[in-house]
This record gives sequence, structure tokens and C-alpha cells, in this order.
Amino acid sequence: MRTTKDGAATWKSDLMLALLAALIGLALNAATGFRGLSDAGGDNDSLLQLVEVRDLIGGQGWFDLHQYRMGLEGGFAMHWSRLLDAPLALGILAMSPLTGSMPLAEQIMQVAWPALLFWLTLFFTMRAARAFGGAVAVVPAVVIGAAAYQFVGIYSPGSLDHHNVQLMLTMASLSLLLEAPASRWAALPSGICAALTLAIGMESAPYAGMIGALAALLFLVDRAAERQIARDFGLGFAGLSAVAFVTTVPMSAWGEAQCDAFSVVQFAVAALAGTGLAAIASIDAASRTRQGRLLSLGVLAVALGAVVIGLFPQCLTAPYANLDPRLKELWLDHINEAQSLFSLLVHEQARIAARYATPFVAIVLMALRLGRGDWRRQDTLVGALLAMSFVVGVWEVRGSTFSIAFAIIPLSAWIAKWRARAEAGSSFGMALRLAAVWLVSVNPVWTGAAAAMSVVFEKTVPAAGDADKACQKKPTFAPLAGLPGTTVLAVSNLGSPILAYTGHRVLAGPYHRNVAGNLLALDAFLGSVEDARRIVEAHGIGLVAVCAGDFENAFLAKKAPQGFLAGLLRGNVPDWLEPIQESKGSPLELYRVRQAG
Repeated sequence: MRTTKDGAATWKSDLMLALLAALIGLALNAATGFRGLSDAGGDNDSLLQLVEVRDLIGGQGWFDLHQYRMGLEGGFAMHWSRLLDAPLALGILAMSPLTGSMPLAEQIMQVAWPALLFWLTLFFTMRAARAFGGAVAVVPAVVIGAAAYQFVGIYSPGSLDHHNVQLMLTMASLSLLLEAPASRWAALPSGICAALTLAIGMESAPYAGMIGALAALLFLVDRAAERQIARDFGLGFAGLSAVAFVTTVPMSAWGEAQCDAFSVVQFAVAALAGTGLAAIASIDAASRTRQGRLLSLGVLAVALGAVVIGLFPQCLTAPYANLDPRLKELWLDHINEAQSLFSLLVHEQARIAARYATPFVAIVLMALRLGRGDWRRQDTLVGALLAMSFVVGVWEVRGSTFSIAFAIIPLSAWIAKWRARAEAGSSFGMALRLAAVWLVSVNPVWTGAAAAMSVVFEKTVPAAGDADKACQKKPTFAPLAGLPGTTVLAVSNLGSPILAYTGHRVLAGPYHRNVAGNLLALDAFLGSVEDARRIVEAHGIGLVAVCAGDFENAFLAKKAPQGFLAGLLRGNVPDWLEPIQESKGSPLELYRVRQAG
């Protein structure tokens, strides 16, 4: 077992090495002018996250999650957590007196926050690799980890949404649980991190749940080594869940079940699971024998199932099962990160190598280890999370971000093993094998292969792709920002940029709770000119914004070639709209609604 002094030394060295890698990444972003600050690259969630932080700083209530500038009059309640808004708002408020400018303080946080998370995620990845493959796996983890995290794009400047912090917390929970046998204090913060990532967003629920299940499984198999770990993890998981529930859910909503946000559903399950695990581990009569542990944990599992099935059966359906069929057809089915592997096989074969290659290689390595019969505690933790995240990624491509991260751990150990072999028996052939192992493990290599495949499969982006990118850049919205505030009719893909870059409000935005606003925008764009006019007049819309290069505009125009939007794209402007000259030459074409009379 590592001594406390040795453990502290490795923590410090790993922190510094991860910091060095993060600073190199920050320097590379600085060399390109922090492009993410003026070009969000279609990251609508980060833009709306910034809007929510501004609303909180501007005085909107802590428990009030309404986005009043999107949707029908009065807005709609978002499903995100204030737990992420809080550090962002505090950072901006702390920086603004020093800079003398709130916009500059925002920009600093847009750079500093993802860079900080990149550092911490890489650090915890290195710790997990060290616990899994020894000290020799740390350097490979830095190299392929930094490359992988740069590739997934959730740590670039301007990335403020919850995906990066959730990945960091999940990796922290895993690494701490891997270290728990050698560190008496690690299991408690592991449970806290697992609960915190769940409280921030439901996307990480499979990973938080799996980590908790693995803590219980390990305790079932080995009481002597895992009893205290299971107890402390359960206490941390239940305790943080209680704190998150009390601090983010208003007392008036304590009884309201929300399947897509942290509410009484998630709190009840987390509290019961955490306290139940801690109690079983603490009570000698329940944990003394393996049969007793199996029975006790089985009763706990039945109780959890009864709570969910009996009290919250609506949360057992698919996340978007109740979404309006029109929104599913015209919006959800075309979200890149919501596509399945099977959809990519048909439409975007090149992305498969970029998103699934390194996790697949890592799964093969874990399968070979299992076949050799030298399976360890570390293999159970890493292998189970890797396999589950791969399955999630097959169902929805956004899950591949987690599988890419988990894959770094066994790949680092694999590289370390081949480095040792190369050092022991230096030869040209061995050097080639080591180089091949490195190349196979580095995610951007597969990204390059995917780019080459895109040529083979003739999936290169057409010229309109540049126009599509221009539709998301901050300077594109400057003419709109200079106009008096009103409600803007635009496709959902432009909703978040309009809110972030201007003072206007919009009907549509790419969020599943904004059903009424999105359907109304679709009715206006797909319907006739007269249909659009009635909607515009009924809802006080003052401007219509169309970006011809945006995929959503082109898709809707093709869907309804005789509709209002298709006509605008062809240059057929109805007499109740007036083209705004200031937008001439801009990718974003603006039209002012003429006032009657």
C-alpha cells in the first residue's frame, strides 16, 4: 500500500503535469485568437448557458429557471441546474471589478472555465491510469488524454455547457474509487462527485448509477476490503443528493416529478440507494456473510425498483418518447449528437472512426485481459464503465464522449507495457510495434482517418458548409443587435445565438421543453404566407431572420417548397415584410414586419 507521503507526492506531480498540458492547450487556443469567443461553432447550449448566467447576475431568482426570452409569451422552464450557473456567475462577478468591464469578465470566464475543467479532467484521468496501470501509464495518459480531450471539443474556449463538468466529475468519481483501497478518504468524495454530476444533468445518470452499482458489487464480493469504501461512497452519494435537492429545488416543487432534471425522482432514488448501501455496509448482521450481503443488496434493489415503478413510472420511458411527432421528425432526428451508430453507418460513415475506434480498441484489450484470467478490481471498474458508455454511444453519439475518455485508461496501460518491452529488447521491429500502438491509441489519428474516409465516401462538406458556419458567428448578428428589441422569427438553430448576441427574444430554440414555441415557428415557416402573417401578428413578432446557409433553413425549405420560408429563400418577399438594408451582404437576412395602417 502506498504511504500517505508517497500519495501526496504523486498527486502534486500529476497536478503539475496535467497543468503543463492544459497550459499548452491554452497557448494553442490563444495562438488562434480564442476563436470560440466569436464563433461558437453551433454550440447552442454554451450560448444559452451564458444567457442564463447573465439572467442570474441580472436578478432572476435562483429557483426561477424560466427562459423568458424564448418560446411563447412568458417563456418556458429550462431543465438545467443552477449548480453550474453559480460558479460561472461568481467568476464573472469577481472579474468584473478587476477588468472594469462585464463583457471582458465574461470573456475571461469563457476561456478560464473550460481550461480549468480540461486541467482537472486530465488530472483525474492520469490518476485513474496510475491506479490501473501503475506509474508508467501516467505519461501515456497525459499524451493521449490531452489529444482526446482536445478532439471531443467540449473544452474549447466558450464551452460553458454542462458536458465538460459532467465528464470531469465522472472521471473524478472513477479515479477516487480506483484509489479508495489505498486511501481511506477517497470513497466519500467519489460518492459526492457521482451525485454532483447527476444533479447537474441527467445525461450522466447512467455513469453515476453504474459507479454506485460497482461500489455495491465490489462490496458484495469482498467485504473485508470494500466495506468502508461502500459505506463512505453511499454516504457521500446520499448526502450530496440531499444538499442538491434542498438548494436547487424550491420547497413548492418538492413533490413534482421531473424526469429530465434533478427533482424528487432522482433525489428519492439517490437517497435510498446511498443510505441503503451505507447502512448495509455498517450493519454487521447484514454484511457478515456473502449470502447476507446478497440478500440485503437484493432487497435494496427491489426497494429501488418499487419506488421508481410505483411512484415514477413515467420516467421509465425513453427520454423523448412523449415529444411531439412533428418536432421529432423535423428537429430531433437531425441533431448530430442525438444520432445512433446505425444512423452514422447509413449517413456519416466517416464519423464512426473518429468516435468509436479508440473505445473499441480499449474494449478488445479488456476482453483479452478477461480471457487471460488476470482480472482485478481495477478492471471491473474501468471495464464496466467502458462497456456501458460504449453501449450508450451506440444508442446516441454523444455518449461516445464518455467512452473515449474511459478508453484512455486501458490504452495508457497498453502503451506503457509496449514501452517496457521496447526498452527491454530494443529493435527496429519493436520500435515499429510501439509506434503502431501509440498511433492506434491517439484519437486524432482516427479523426484524420475519418477525414480521409469522407473523401472515399464522397461525404465532404459542400461549399454551403462555409455559409452554414457563418450563420453561427457573432459578427453575423451585429446588424440584428443594433435594432430595437422585439420578438424574432427564426429557425431553432439560431435561437441561442440571437439571445446571446442581441437583446431580442425568439420563438424557437433547440430545447425539448420549448414545444409550443418550436411548433409555432414551424407552422410559420412551413405554412403559407398568410399562415405566417397570422402568426406574426398574433404574437407581436417584429423581425424575421433567415440565414440561407443554415442547414435547418435549407431542410425546412425542401420540406415545404411552397411554404413561407422557401419563398423567402427564393427572394419572394411578401408585402407585409420590409427588407432591412443594414443586413445586405450579411449571411443573416433581416426583414422588418410592416405595421398595419
